[in-house]
Amino acid sequence: MSGESVAVWCLLGKKAGDNTQVRALADELGYGYVEKHILARPWELLTHIGDWSTLAGIDRKASADLSSPWPDLVISAGRRNEPVARWIKRQSGGRTRLVHMGRPWAPLDAWDLVVTTPQYFLPERDNILHNSLPLHRLSAAELRAAGAGAQARFAELPRPWIAVLVGGDSGRFVMTPAKGGRLGELASRLAGACGGSLLVTDSPRTPVAAGDALQDRLVAPYYCYRWASGGENPYRALLGLADAFVVTGESMSMLGEAAAMARPLYIFDMGDGTTPWWRLAHSYRYKPLSHRLAMRFGPGRMRREIGNIQAALVGSGRARWLEPETISRAARELAEPADPANAGGSLAEQELRRTAAAVRRLVTAR
Repeated sequence: MSGESVAVWCLLGKKAGDNTQVRALADELGYGYVEKHILARPWELLTHIGDWSTLAGIDRKASADLSSPWPDLVISAGRRNEPVARWIKRQSGGRTRLVHMGRPWAPLDAWDLVVTTPQYFLPERDNILHNSLPLHRLSAAELRAAGAGAQARFAELPRPWIAVLVGGDSGRFVMTPAKGGRLGELASRLAGACGGSLLVTDSPRTPVAAGDALQDRLVAPYYCYRWASGGENPYRALLGLADAFVVTGESMSMLGEAAAMARPLYIFDMGDGTTPWWRLAHSYRYKPLSHRLAMRFGPGRMRREIGNIQAALVGSGRARWLEPETISRAARELAEPADPANAGGSLAEQELRRTAAAVRRLVTAR
């Protein structure tokens, strides 16, 4: 099969991080692609019990059209799109190649290629490609352009500019008002120690009370975007403009994108310290409780620990924990802000190119 004739479908869902990875790989392949937005039903989890290839878990009227001619390649991410990808392959008579990002629920041999990262504990196999961080494709030129359009709104804030990228509840991690307040305090201390300012943005996952607590504790000069307020999210502009980053540790996508900028990166610990989880009221929320039950009673291959990514970043020197004892050292590091035009990202770029090369071999070796 020639590269020019490869038809690619990208299955997109509700999670921005999943969609970013899917689009990044499709863009890097250079074949062109069709986006297929999929809306899952509330009961979609049941479709995984029988290991089915089915559309029963999606709202077909609200989802993109899924009909022939069938693609040569489907790129998917996330549990909700797995049965859809496998249904497409069945309709194509097995001709369609399936590439899945992350960790699939279906058996590993159901996929032609799985592109994974350390938190998923997947084994070494011919159809599994291990990367250090999630894929993204944010070029320095695109980020500089986004930053140039937003720079005027930050012009009166002193540099260095420290972007604070705030996530929320994910897996065993819960963003409480207390943690939001602590993040605001530590980030302000960092900015104050180096004479800089904070450029803050939260996300759809950020609980309002936690975001309020964070903003209430900001004493350094700051700009703060709140997702619930509407308007244009400055996230991409902050990636292009910031001299350093503070990122909540539960988001592998934000960690990966910030790390690729080759600027100082500080991780805010979203854990609960040494307090046993069963003594904390927030541990009984649906998401953290269901995660712990799945990790305890689910099959071994369904385990997930984002702490592996955090440890890899810190261990390699690409990041540091945001703690009171690191602030003085961080302030010295930020005394001379880097030129935003000199964004790095070499490891991220290498892994994206390596992944695209593996997929090209997959679809052209026929």
